[in-house]
Amino acid sequence: MSVELTGKIAAITGAASGIGLACARRLLAAGATVVLVDRDRQALARLCEPLGAKALPLVVDLADPAALAGMVPRILDMAGPLDIFHANAGSYVGGTVSDGDPDAWDRMLNLNVNAVFRSIHAVLPGMIARRTGDILVTSSVAGVVPVVWEPIYTASKHAVQAFVHTLRRQVIPHGLRVGAILPGPVATALIADWPQEKREAERARGGLIEPEEVAEAVHFMLTRPRNVTIRDLVILPQSTDL
Repeated sequence: MSVELTGKIAAITGAASGIGLACARRLLAAGATVVLVDRDRQALARLCEPLGAKALPLVVDLADPAALAGMVPRILDMAGPLDIFHANAGSYVGGTVSDGDPDAWDRMLNLNVNAVFRSIHAVLPGMIARRTGDILVTSSVAGVVPVVWEPIYTASKHAVQAFVHTLRRQVIPHGLRVGAILPGPVATALIADWPQEKREAERARGGLIEPEEVAEAVHFMLTRPRNVTIRDLVILPQSTDL
């Protein structure tokens, strides 16, 4: 049994590319109105027009607390009360700690952790008042498996997992569901810093999944009956050592 998304209002951060864009397309196809949130104005304008009238672009720099604070009022003006919020935006830094750049870590942690916490905090009052809503976070398999070549990224996703698990229990009395999608390596811009030969080798051996496959899993999570919560859904390529 599944629940239809027709008439639902969703917002997805980091929606101008990768997993966010694939999820937006999937939810639009399922009948939802989707606010695509991203800092890339040109990409949003280019993408939303062919997606139709239910695809609404919203330019927000999630790294800017003031801009993030204004996000929900703008969503309400554009689309109405949110039924679904997908905190998807994130970045990636790999490599050894000894050779790392702490400033790059700070930028990643601000987006992967602080912006997730702040954006979800912003949508909670409306959902709690209406006693319904779904909150999803794009986490990573690195949130449950310490990945030795990406310690700071792994730490950011462990923080996300702790937040999802505790928040979920806090908002159960209000009728809200909270869950995380935990992909393995996905063919998106986040792995753009991988050497070309590594990306090609991973594709050849089946070590990457596509954003559309993650979007299909997100759609599954959102369409379970209201008495069912998919707390964590790990999705991995068939060929992986994780």
